[in-house]
Amino acid sequence: MLNEIISGINGALYSYILIIILVLGGLFFTFRTKFAQFRLFKAQIKAVMEKPDKNGVSSFQALMVSTASRVGTGNIIGVSTALCMGGFGSVFWMWVIALIGGATALIESTLAQIYKKRGVDGSSFGGPAYYIETALKNRTLAVIFSVLLIVTYGFGFNMLASYNLQSTFSVYNFYNENYTPWIIGFVVAVLVGFCLFGGGKRILKTTEILVPIMGIVYVLIALVIVILNASSLPSIFKTIFVEAFDFKAIFGGFSGSVVMYGIKRGLFSNEAGVGSAPNASAAADVDHPVKQGLVQVLSVFIDTVLICSATAFMCMASGVAPTEKLSGAPYVQASLSAVLGDFGPIFITVAMILFAFTTLLGNLFYVDKFFNHILRREPSKSFKKIYYIVASLVIFVGAGLSAGLLWDIADITMGLMTLINMPVIIYLSKYAIRALKDYDNQRKQGKNPVFKAENINLPHEVDYWK
Repeated sequence: MLNEIISGINGALYSYILIIILVLGGLFFTFRTKFAQFRLFKAQIKAVMEKPDKNGVSSFQALMVSTASRVGTGNIIGVSTALCMGGFGSVFWMWVIALIGGATALIESTLAQIYKKRGVDGSSFGGPAYYIETALKNRTLAVIFSVLLIVTYGFGFNMLASYNLQSTFSVYNFYNENYTPWIIGFVVAVLVGFCLFGGGKRILKTTEILVPIMGIVYVLIALVIVILNASSLPSIFKTIFVEAFDFKAIFGGFSGSVVMYGIKRGLFSNEAGVGSAPNASAAADVDHPVKQGLVQVLSVFIDTVLICSATAFMCMASGVAPTEKLSGAPYVQASLSAVLGDFGPIFITVAMILFAFTTLLGNLFYVDKFFNHILRREPSKSFKKIYYIVASLVIFVGAGLSAGLLWDIADITMGLMTLINMPVIIYLSKYAIRALKDYDNQRKQGKNPVFKAENINLPHEVDYWK
């Protein structure tokens, strides 16, 4: 009964409501920013390389935290699920969501920077809850968003990441479904707890090291597999586009179509418009809000256009046909085994361990900041200790639960976050657009853009940019 209710809500959200909001919102931002996600690509690279003050959080560190949360089990398991359940055409719709979602990421992260708060230790923090409360004067809606984020990332996504991680061990002889998931869940929970008790700086340092390594190695292996099967690429691209525009199949059963799976998994993967990445963006020490907005555009491209495509082409080029039974980790492992032999499953297991672990840390970095918002202060050490223990227990429990239920719960709570965040950033986008124009004007004058709130006639009181 519970599964049917959750599945029904999920279907309603993703069949029409979210697709309309995300696509129309992304197109609106794309035109309003004059295709900034494409025309300012060089500026995105430059912004990532800028150094902060001595004790500040760099744009690169903020990028790695948001990418750690984005680049996770969804890039492997989620893509595999989309291919098996929706078909090769779902890849095209993932690309669409990423390309137009880059403009959405630019707007929401620029707003997070404009409205960020100053902590007692001099650090900055912020995100949707803060620009909702400051600009809209709506504390209730801001708290609702905070609660949804904590439930989504602290519980739903982390339980799902834990399950996905342990599921990759199912191909090995030592795996016993009765107790192996719990053993793996316990080990992961302990390791995450170690990083949590080391504080935010340890999370930043861990993700700063692991994310680039895992991303580069993963893409390189994918390239090797694609090159070994290069002759199949023309037929793969043909299948992608034919299935993507098979309107009879799409409208005949939309809730299970390539469009729905592509958009759902694309949203789950890159999170543009969800309101998660702005929380990492607000922590960065930059001299113009748009710079961090551009960095988050890069994060969306890294996640979907690069990492998700790597998984998709690895699987599609292997010659292994996707089936509903293979959905999830088994399809990826079967695909790699067909090309790389015994090394394939081992590589995916290692990749999943790294992807899932950094996802867990990135998610909990977000949750940590939203407790500050709900409590209106830095939580006490005792509160944090209890929270860290609960967060670790959630990871342990998630390892042994049902994947289907976890996917549906995570999709619903993420969808509700999006339903709040997207209308808000559309309404507040005029301030982000003004900031972008200010950034463009200073660049045209040969200056290093530096922001002041008075330059865009910002009517709200903010902690920075005075």
